[in-house]
Parts: sequence; structure tokens; C-alpha cells
Amino acid sequence: MAISQHIEHFHGLPVFDLVPALDEKAELPDAAAVAWKIGLEYESEETFRQRWEQFLDTVDADRVRAVVVGSWWQEEQEPAQDTVRLITESAGRLPALRALFFGEVTFEECEISWIQQSDVTPFLTAFPALEELVVRGSSEDWDGNGGLTVQPVRHPALRVLRFESGGLPGSVVRAVGACDLPALEELELWLGVDQYGGDATLEDLGPILDGARLPALRRLGLLDSLAQDAIAAAVAQAPVVARLERLGLSMGMLTDEGAGALLEGQPLTHLRTLDLHHHYLTEQMQQRLTEALPGVEIDLSGGGKPDERWRYVAVSE
Repeated sequence: MAISQHIEHFHGLPVFDLVPALDEKAELPDAAAVAWKIGLEYESEETFRQRWEQFLDTVDADRVRAVVVGSWWQEEQEPAQDTVRLITESAGRLPALRALFFGEVTFEECEISWIQQSDVTPFLTAFPALEELVVRGSSEDWDGNGGLTVQPVRHPALRVLRFESGGLPGSVVRAVGACDLPALEELELWLGVDQYGGDATLEDLGPILDGARLPALRRLGLLDSLAQDAIAAAVAQAPVVARLERLGLSMGMLTDEGAGALLEGQPLTHLRTLDLHHHYLTEQMQQRLTEALPGVEIDLSGGGKPDERWRYVAVSE
């Protein structure tokens, strides 16, 4: 499943792409009414810094609630460090910012596994009122430097945290588990494959599954994993599950073994939704799930053949 389309809504707001509007001198919407997207087209004559400064100077920045950052590179991929610094140094001009999506690009612009990320902790420290943070990509630069990093921090306001990746480093998973996030309601981790740096272990997931540092968590997604069966088995015994409304174990290589462990573990009838799309379950197991959880909305779409020789996760490159 390549990411082929740009998002149309973010943080409950329609996404408005600023750069074409500036070039066409189009009328701009109210600053608080949209999620502002800023990014470069391929071979852009402007730098991201120039576009970012245009954004701050053109829009009523004091009232901006959500920002979506697309490509920060003109042609060749560039590490994110300078762009992270540019945005965080502007925090004083964005007092109303509540949501940030960093790296909203499609596969035509850059494969997810090639997006060169860096330490994104400054987003959390520079914006203490931030409620939603989404980061796409995790790669190092061409010299093997950088890569997605998070430091354990306390953030009292963050409600939604999502890392989209073809391979999420175990260090990031451990850092998330060590963060103090008392308001976090939704956490989603695209774990990916080891070929692209996805080396998180069940032990790394332990603090998240325990839930002690995540008292408000109601929606959890541990997705896109080669080890989806083992994750499902761990989730079946995890303390955090008892207070979840939505559980996602989709996009990975889930088989009857993992689904069976879910059914044999703690009750799941309290869930509103169980997302298992992109799976390798037999028809018999799908029926067992449906019968065992009659009041739960279960997404079993996108199933592959259970006996398929070559299985794959939904997002890796």
C-alpha cells in the first residue's frame, strides 16, 4: 500500500495548500479555518525557508491552528534537522498552533522509507500546547547520520501522536514509552520492517502496553509489523487494553495464530472498533472473530490468502 494521495483533512480542518495559492495570488481563507500546508514542488526555485517566511508574513500566524509540512527539499532529499529548527524557532509567532503533520508526502514525491528525518523532540518542547503530532518517515541521511529520534519528555497537552514509517526504530518506541503524556488519547505506531530500520521488540512495547504513563489512552494502533502475531499475543494480556475504545493491529502479517491469541486473552467486547485490515486470516477465523465480538465493529478488509507463500506488510518502502 503506497501512500498515493495527500490528506484532505487534518485536526478536523480542511487542508489548504498555500504555495499554489500564493503563486496564483488567490484569495486565502481565514487563518483559523484550515490546516495550512507548506511544501516545495520538485525543482522549486524557492527554498523551504523562503516559503515558510512567506507563510508567516502572509497569513495571520497568531490564529493558525494546524500546519501540514510537505517536501522541504527542492530536488534531492535533505535531512529534516534544519527544517525542524526553522519551525521551532517560529514558535513565538504561532501561539495558537495545536496540530502539526511533518512529512506529508506521497510516494511520487518520496518513498516513505527514504524520507530523511531527525530529532523531532523540539516540536514537543517548543509547542507546549500542541495537541496532535504526526511524523512520516524515519530514514537517516545518505551518510548514515541522523534518522528519526525522540527524547523522553513530559508534554501535558498532547492528545494524538502518530509515527508513520516503513521501519520505526526501537529507540523511538522506547522513548515514546518513557515519555510522560498524561493527556494522550491516541497513539499509532507504524512499526515496519527491519530492512528499513524497524527493529522494535516486544520488550520495547512493554511500557506502552502497560499504560501506566498513558492514563488517558483510548485508541492504540500497533501496525504494519512482520511480528503482528506476537504483538497480538502480547496485546491479549496487556493492561492498557481494558480501557481502550479502539484497537488497531492492521497492515501487518496477522494470521490465525495472532487472532486466536486475541480471542483467548482478556475480553475485547468493550471495544468499539477492532481494525485488522490487511491480514492473512482464514475465513473460519474471521467468522470466529465476528461471532465472538458481536458488538464490535471489526475491519477485516484487504485480506490476503492465508497460505500465501510471500506475505508482506502494507507499508515498507
